[in-house]
Amino acid sequence: MAREFSAGGVVLRKMRGRWFLAVIEPQMERPKKTAVKTGRQRKKTPPAIIALPKGAIDEGEKPDQTALREVEEETGLRAQVVSKLADIKYVYVRTWGDRARVFKIVSFYLLLYRAGKLGNIKPEMRIEVQRAFWIPLDKAPALLSYKGEREVAERALQYVTAHPEVGEHAANPSH
Repeated sequence: MAREFSAGGVVLRKMRGRWFLAVIEPQMERPKKTAVKTGRQRKKTPPAIIALPKGAIDEGEKPDQTALREVEEETGLRAQVVSKLADIKYVYVRTWGDRARVFKIVSFYLLLYRAGKLGNIKPEMRIEVQRAFWIPLDKAPALLSYKGEREVAERALQYVTAHPEVGEHAANPSH
């Protein structure tokens, strides 16, 4: 079985006394909005995917460096590593090429926003990311599309609750 290693970031920013999490909507091929009548029901376009920024670990790169790079590429934000949160492990089948089964590990890091404008994504990254936006951290476990990422968001919420001093560092990001 093929193996893949990726890393991603849970970028937090405290605004108006509340924690927010930077998320992305990946660029996905979704069916066009067509209202097909089937009796009284209409088929609807599938809901948007809401995910954490993440990507493959480049050769010679450490996972935390990958997390910072992917966050900047996919959201436009620069951040600082606070702590490793979790490794998510799963198996998927490639939908392209060889259609191989792949064992994947994604390491997620808790990051604090430092600078940048959310959504300021380079044109070449627009093929991967449709948009980036903030969601309230306490709502993230319900809003994120993937189970493992919902669990990571829950861990981030537990971390900032157990370590209120993180909020003091978040209040004054260096630009």
